[in-house]
Amino acid sequence: MSGILILTAVELETTALARHLELPLLPAFPFRAYGGGDVRIAPVGPRAGLLHERWPRLFEGFSSALVVSAGLCGGLAACLRVGDLVVPDTVLAPSGEILRVNGPARERLLAHAGGRAHTGCLVTTREVAATPEGKALLHAETGAAAVDMESAPILTHATAAGCPALVVRAVCDDAAHAVPPALSRLVTADGRVHGGRALALAWTHPGSIAHAVALRRRSRLALGAVARALAALAA
Repeated sequence: MSGILILTAVELETTALARHLELPLLPAFPFRAYGGGDVRIAPVGPRAGLLHERWPRLFEGFSSALVVSAGLCGGLAACLRVGDLVVPDTVLAPSGEILRVNGPARERLLAHAGGRAHTGCLVTTREVAATPEGKALLHAETGAAAVDMESAPILTHATAAGCPALVVRAVCDDAAHAVPPALSRLVTADGRVHGGRALALAWTHPGSIAHAVALRRRSRLALGAVARALAALAA
């Protein structure tokens, strides 16, 4: 069976997108995954650290699959705003390799977006682009419009497996937004939010609560845009 395999970084992205797409939980999986028909979605961890481990199970039952790197990204170009859809035609890997992203699925998605999706280059980094100054420097060095930490390894793995792939992301923090490092540290290696760390952070840094609430609001807006694009892709 040919399918669509949607890969996110963290469980929050997976759960939100699955809810929008009305995909049920797949209880047989040893990690959180959702699916229905020919669509399957799961997290592969920050930096796609669990991709190799989870790939065999996620690919079970598929003879081939369109692999989609989906979820949130940071804006680098000043023109990008929170909630803007990013469907890049190239991804710059941390190694400097340029990965091309094209194919009929991408063209179909862009046609559905009707010019509302930003294209160009997305850069994948190993660390969070946390400050406006850091984002400005990264934009100047690479020319990329947006940044994430998973798309390059996902595209590389998909290509090695002989699968077509594309990237569907939306901006959660634009070029002017700072991402407090403490919030980034709440996410574990398997893509979950560590409840104990969150409680400790709220206790020791009460001001972080406002940042977390704002981040959640921006994430919902961005993931809604991604979900609408994925729904059109799966239709």
